[in-house]
Amino acid sequence: MSEDKSVWPTELRVNHDRDLLKITFDSGDGYELPAEMLRVMSPSAEVQGHSPEQRVTLGGKRRVLMTELQPIGNYAVKIIFSDGHSTGLFTWDYLDTLGREKDQRWAEYESELAAKGLDRG
Repeated sequence: MSEDKSVWPTELRVNHDRDLLKITFDSGDGYELPAEMLRVMSPSAEVQGHSPEQRVTLGGKRRVLMTELQPIGNYAVKIIFSDGHSTGLFTWDYLDTLGREKDQRWAEYESELAAKGLDRG
C-alpha cells in the first residue's frame, strides 16, 4: 500500500457470524482478519502497554465476536468486541500490517500463549 492511509478502505465489513473482518483498500490489497486476532492484537494500551515490555498476551478469546464498527475520522475504526473491549483504534495502516503479516503474527502469538501456559479458550 502507499504510505498515505488516510483514505477510507473501499470495503470494510464484518461477516454474518461477526467473527471475521473483511477489508479491501484502493490498491486492491485485501484481507480477512478474524475477530480473535484483532482482539488479542488490539492497538489499545490495555493490550500493547505503554512500552514493548508491558505488552500483554491475552488467552481465552477464541469465541470473541465483533459487535460494532465505529469509524474514527478518515483514518481508523474502533471495533467493539463482545467481551466489552472497545479502546483500540485500528488505523488503516495497522490493519494493512496485520493483514500482510497475519501468519507470522499469529504464529508468534500462539508461541507466546504456549510459553505462558495460556490457551485460546
